Amino acid sequence: VQLVESGGGPVQAGGSLRLSCQHSGLDSDDYFDDYVIGWFRRLPGKEREGVAVIRRSGTTYYAPAVKGRFIISSDDAKNTVDLQMNDLKPEDSGVYYCAADGLEDNFNIVMVPANYNYWGRGIQVSVSS
Repeated sequence: VQLVESGGGPVQAGGSLRLSCQHSGLDSDDYFDDYVIGWFRRLPGKEREGVAVIRRSGTTYYAPAVKGRFIISSDDAKNTVDLQMNDLKPEDSGVYYCAADGLEDNFNIVMVPANYNYWGRGIQVSVSS
């Protein structure tokens, strides 16, 4: 399994960014029959945290801090999972990671970084005030 993030960068508060995760290898094993792909972030001085996750079947999960501002979507034809981030705030600044695994349908499981075995390298998002 390989995951590659793109689309980060600097943006002013109130602006938008779209992150994209290009994935491969998730369809090659029955273990990933209904895999999830998520976006996580590490904010300065904090532990990595869940942002938004989408299941192959379409179910989505959002952290309370981003619900209503961020939208996660997938394009099966392109093997991408995008994170549209709107109304960005300085406190959204950090390194954003894409991760994937085969996890059950449970918010308290899919939003926990420690439950994922496959990770991208991360991409920086910087929101200035």
